[in-house]
Amino acid sequence: MRATTLWSITRVAITFVVLFILWLLFTFSLDLFSLIAGLTGSLGISLITYKVFIPAHDASRNGFIPRPLFLFFFLAVLLYQLYSSSIKMLITIIKGNPNPKIVHFRTRIRSDLARMVLSNSITFTPGTITLDLNDDHLTVHWFFCNTNHSKLAGEIVKGQLEKHIQRVWV
Repeated sequence: MRATTLWSITRVAITFVVLFILWLLFTFSLDLFSLIAGLTGSLGISLITYKVFIPAHDASRNGFIPRPLFLFFFLAVLLYQLYSSSIKMLITIIKGNPNPKIVHFRTRIRSDLARMVLSNSITFTPGTITLDLNDDHLTVHWFFCNTNHSKLAGEIVKGQLEKHIQRVWV
């Protein structure tokens, strides 16, 4: 079996499992008819949409399936970033010295899914909003901007998130 065929089957299987899990979560039913409808619908949709759901260039399971232990560490870091940025935001507002700017920087993350998680994590952190994600280029509105150097701004905004996301999705 060729590698591309095997990768296509894997993409269909991953799409099917994700869709069926979502079906179970949304229907919250284990009735036979519901399970058959969910299996049939998930299989049909996964056969049609697997190319969109998992692009062919994400040609590894590690680029799509997270490693659980590193995912746990990433979520802990994200939670820490959430609280520390909230406190920093509160202090900045009380002092009345915000310096909002739009910064542009790149990420070293290769997986599309991991890039999406990074951009959403940046947005989830108070004081930053990801305005655009185009390939490896991010545009972020940053409330605490203290530099005009884009690479340094990127390192500050991404913080430890990028490093941990790289470990979750290789």
